Amino acid sequence: MSSITIKNENRSFLDRWETEYLFTYVIDRPVCLVCGAHVAITKEYNIRRHYETKHQEKYKDLDMTQRRRKAEEMKRSFVSQQTMFKKAISQSEAAVKASFVVAAEIPKSARPFSEGEFVKSCMMKVCDVVCPKKKQAFSNVSLSRNTVADRTRELANNLNNQLMEKENSFVAFSLAVDESSDASDTAQLSVFIRGVDSTLCVTEEHLGLKSMHGTTTGKEIFEEVSKCLTEMKLPWEKLVGLTTDGAPAMCGQRSGLVGRVREKMRAENCAGELTVYHCIIHQESLCGKALKMEHVMTAVTRVVNFIRAKGLNHRQFKSFLEECGSEYGDVPYHTEVRWLSRGKVLNRCFELRKEIFQFLENKGQDTAELREQEFLCELAFMCDVTSHLDALNLQLQGRGRIITDMYAAVRAFKTKLCLWQNQMLQGNLGHFPCCQTMNMQISTAVFPCAQFAEKLCVLSTEFTRRFADFDAQKCRFELLSNPFAVDVAKAPTNLQMELIELQCSDTLKSKYDAVGASQFPHFIPDTMPGLRTHAAQMLSMFGSTYLCEQLFSSMKMVKTSHRRRLTDEHLHSILRISSAQSLSPDIEELASKKRCQVSGRPSKSCFTSPSSGALFDSGRDSG
Repeated sequence: MSSITIKNENRSFLDRWETEYLFTYVIDRPVCLVCGAHVAITKEYNIRRHYETKHQEKYKDLDMTQRRRKAEEMKRSFVSQQTMFKKAISQSEAAVKASFVVAAEIPKSARPFSEGEFVKSCMMKVCDVVCPKKKQAFSNVSLSRNTVADRTRELANNLNNQLMEKENSFVAFSLAVDESSDASDTAQLSVFIRGVDSTLCVTEEHLGLKSMHGTTTGKEIFEEVSKCLTEMKLPWEKLVGLTTDGAPAMCGQRSGLVGRVREKMRAENCAGELTVYHCIIHQESLCGKALKMEHVMTAVTRVVNFIRAKGLNHRQFKSFLEECGSEYGDVPYHTEVRWLSRGKVLNRCFELRKEIFQFLENKGQDTAELREQEFLCELAFMCDVTSHLDALNLQLQGRGRIITDMYAAVRAFKTKLCLWQNQMLQGNLGHFPCCQTMNMQISTAVFPCAQFAEKLCVLSTEFTRRFADFDAQKCRFELLSNPFAVDVAKAPTNLQMELIELQCSDTLKSKYDAVGASQFPHFIPDTMPGLRTHAAQMLSMFGSTYLCEQLFSSMKMVKTSHRRRLTDEHLHSILRISSAQSLSPDIEELASKKRCQVSGRPSKSCFTSPSSGALFDSGRDSG
C-alpha cells in the first residue's frame, strides 16, 4: 500500500493527538499517556474511541492550554519511567550474564556447584569495600547451587548445539574412544571427534560421554558409540579413522568395537575404508617394557616405599638430606598409571644413590644390592633410556597434534635408537649421561656396553613391530607432509594426475616453502579435489587417545569420593565445558533468553502506566 493511501486513511500519527486525546507515539505504535495502553492500528478513530470510552469523563473540563500542559507533564513522566525501566532491564541482563560467566568458570576449575555461593559471598565483601553503591547490582547475580547447576547444563547444551551445526560442514571426521571408571565405579566411555570442513579447518571437540552401568563388552561399546553418532546426526560414510587404547573390547576384529564399526560401515554401503590406530602414546609406553628390566624398578620402588611409607622414616630422610647439603630435598613416589613418574623416580634415586645407601645402612636395612656395580650400571642405563622415552612421550602429547608429525617423531626416535646402539658398542656414552657417570667411577672394561647395546636393539625391534600399522601408511602421510617428494608411481591411482600437476607447479612449490607443511594443504587449489579430500582425511586422524586420558584426569578431580552422588548428566555437562577447545559457550545468546520480557512487543519497547508505574512484565529470570 502506498504512503499516499496510508496518509489519506489517517494512519500517520499527528502531533495534535497528544493534546486532544492524550496519546504519544513510541517506536511504531500510539500509546496512551494516561493508562499506558496502545492501539494496534494508527487511526484517529481508534485513538478517539479509546479516549472517549476510558478518559473523556475525567479530562473533559480542561481547555486546550490546560490539556497541552497536562499532556507535556504526562509525557515527561512517561519518558522518565521508561528510562528507569530500561536501566532496570539493563542491570537485570548484566546480572544474568555475570551469572553465566561465573557458572562457566566453576566446571573448568573442577569446583562443586555450591562454590557459586562462596564466590558471591566474596564478591559482596569486596563490593562493600571497593564500591558499596553497587552492592545491589552484585546482589542481583544469582549463584545458588541450583542456579549454577542449571547454568552448567545450559552451557553444555549450547556447546553441543554449536558442535552439531559445525558437523554439517565436515567432509571427513575421525573418532578417539577410550573407557575408564569414575569414583562410583561407573564405566565412562569417552568419545572425541576431530572433523575437517571443506576449507580444511580442523575442529577437535568432545563428542560425548556415555555412562555404562553394566558390562563393557565390544557390543555395548559399539552401541554407545553408534548412539553418539545418531544423536549428533553424523553420517557413517564420512568416518575415516578410529583410534582406541588397544584393549580387546576396543580393537577386536570380530566382536570388538573396530570389527563392529567396519561391519556397520559395510552395511551402510560406505565407499571409504576405515583406518584404525592403536594410540601412539600407549604403544610407546609398552615398547619400554621390552627392555625387561623390571627388577631394577622393583628394587627402586622398594627403597622409595621404605622411605616414604612411614612418616618417621620420611621426616628423618628429609632431615638427613638437609644435613648433607643435598641439591634435592626428597624422593617422589612412582605411580604405574602415571608413565612419566617412572623416569623422575629413577633419576632422583640415581642422583641420591649415596645418600640413600647411607640412610638405609643407618636404619639397618640390607644394602647388598645397592653395592653391586652391575645393579648401579643397570640403574644408570634405565635412567637414561627412560629419560629418552619420556621426552618422546611428551613430544607426542597435546591437543591438535597432526598424525604425520607424531609419526615423524616416532621415526626420528627409531633412527636415534640405531645411532645409540652403534655408539654404545663403541663405548661412546655421549647421549647417556648417567651411564657416563658410572663409567667414570668404575673401570671402562667392566661397564657392560655390549649388553646395553643389545637392549637398545631389542627396543628398536619392538618399536618397529608395534608401529608397523603406521609404517604401512607412510605413503599417505607423505602426501600430506611432503607431496613434492612423493614418488608418483607409488601414489594412489586416483591422485596421480593431480599429484603430477602439483609437483610441476613452481607457484605451489614456492608456497610450500614459504608456509610449511602444516599450512600448505590450505593452499591446494580446488582444481585438485582428490588431494584436498586426502588432506582432509589425514588432518582428521587422531594419533592418540590423549584427549580421552586428559578428560579422565579431569573426571577424577570432578567426581571424587566426596561427590559420588553427582549425576551422570551433571558430570557430562561439566566435562563438556571443561574440555571445550575449538568452541566456547555463547553466553550472550543464553543470557538474552533469560532477560526481562514484557507483554505486547517486548523486543522493541517496554510500556508502563504513568499513573500507576506498573510494569507489564510477562516473565523475568528467577535465577
